[in-house]
Amino acid sequence: MPVAPAPGDPSSKAPPSLHLPAAPGGPAAADSLTRRVIASLNAGSLGVAIGFGLTAAVMFSPIFVSFPVLLGRTLFLAMLLLLTFVGAQQIPERWLPRWLPRWLFTVLAVGLAAPLGTFLIYLASVGGDLGAFLTSEPRVRGFFFIAGAGLVLGLIITLTAQVREREARARSLALEFELERSRLERQALDARLALLTAQIEPHFLFNTLANVQALVEGGSPRAAPVLQSLIAYLRAAMPRLQEGDPTIGRELALVRAYLELMAMRMPDRLRHRLATDPALDAEPFPSMALLTLVENAVRHGADPAEHGADIEVGTRRDPASGTLHLWVADTGPGLGEHAAPGTGLANLRERLLGLYGGRAELQLTENTPHGLRAEILVRPV
Repeated sequence: MPVAPAPGDPSSKAPPSLHLPAAPGGPAAADSLTRRVIASLNAGSLGVAIGFGLTAAVMFSPIFVSFPVLLGRTLFLAMLLLLTFVGAQQIPERWLPRWLPRWLFTVLAVGLAAPLGTFLIYLASVGGDLGAFLTSEPRVRGFFFIAGAGLVLGLIITLTAQVREREARARSLALEFELERSRLERQALDARLALLTAQIEPHFLFNTLANVQALVEGGSPRAAPVLQSLIAYLRAAMPRLQEGDPTIGRELALVRAYLELMAMRMPDRLRHRLATDPALDAEPFPSMALLTLVENAVRHGADPAEHGADIEVGTRRDPASGTLHLWVADTGPGLGEHAAPGTGLANLRERLLGLYGGRAELQLTENTPHGLRAEILVRPV
């Protein structure tokens, strides 16, 4: 039938046919554009085109003799307008004049395709005899009805699709911006946590070395054994400070070694025990967190107390809520001596906030009958 070539007819001025001869890349570019147009067709767009054709056919059925012929013409025109719209949307930006935005180009293409496509349909119906078409009042009237409906409905659908595309593009850009901001925030958080860890590690090590220095300067006979214990501790602890995926078990190993070292420094003043749940050893947990609390208990609990202090380190999970509890309790002077936390506790709060957000907190409470209890609570997600 002569109607078949209509979608590719140069007179239809569909954007792909209009620009392909001058398009950069020649046949390869035309083939690529064709593939993109075909890939863009989906059930949704085809459904809209079919609905367009059915709507127009039902609208004009009272004034046309044959409904099947009318339906065939409106469906053909709907598919032609769909291909025109999709083709205009897929044409590379570099093929368009700089003064012509894509949305306007698409509107013009659909607006021209509606009357030209209808004209080709009617010309094909009379075997290409232009005179027979122009002298037939019913055909001319039918041309204006179908072309007008195609123009109005086509432009409405085109403009609606353009608005929806702009909204979708704006949402996509907003999502990309949000993802990029999240990535940058995560990088900043990682850098901040690395800085806080770097501040905590020297803080702990310098305090420990200061204790050893005090023994050496005081001429204590325990200076050499304590120094040997410190060397052994550092050999075990230093590689762990930079290990990935720290766990409660690794942290407890450091705590145990530190408490044993401190007990050698003041054997009659420091007593300690670990009340931990071995089932929690594999749980992820920030390195140096418990150790910071233990060091704080030794420095502010055992050291200033006249008779020393007992230090208890414990871990448990609440079976009802799933909250993880990790605590260090001492029987030293109490909360009054701990009222102004130093760098260690301040950095620990920052680390917990950065790692867990609002799910984790550090609580300082009085320990009965005296002393301080520092407890870290980590709530489940």
